[in-house]
Amino acid sequence: MIRASQHLSAGQWNGPPADSITLGQDQRDRRRIALTSDGGLRFLLDLPERVLLRHGDGLLLEDGRMLEVRALPEPLLEVRGRDTPHLLRLAWHLGNRHLESQIEPDRILIRRDRVIADMLERLGAEVGKVVEPFNPEGGAYDGAAGGHGDGHGHEHGHSHDH
Repeated sequence: MIRASQHLSAGQWNGPPADSITLGQDQRDRRRIALTSDGGLRFLLDLPERVLLRHGDGLLLEDGRMLEVRALPEPLLEVRGRDTPHLLRLAWHLGNRHLESQIEPDRILIRRDRVIADMLERLGAEVGKVVEPFNPEGGAYDGAAGGHGDGHGHEHGHSHDH
């Protein structure tokens, strides 16, 4: 089985890819696993360390071909605030609950959750349903891989009920 042992971030590779692989966010935090590309190529992902594969990243096969990583669209909530300070406060509330979040200049994307949607609406957020690729931020304690480690990377001897 051919191996992919090098990961290149989006923008660090060019040229047309030989194939692609489309994965959901939960499937893109990997180091070593047998996969099948969208075109049917079976390969072994064999990276030196765990990496959170992001939409547009490349996987270099040992024969020199490049596979493009594509993020599978997923059901998400789109969160918008009245202005930047309001959006920052909403981001704080999501972070306080350790929710994976994709933070953009004018919105935040999170996984669909009715309870969290209700909380955000009570805080004045505009919340809508979308289906898009999900690329949440990596955790501060997750190391250089930029992925999501064992959870939060810190002890829980403190309260989050502020």
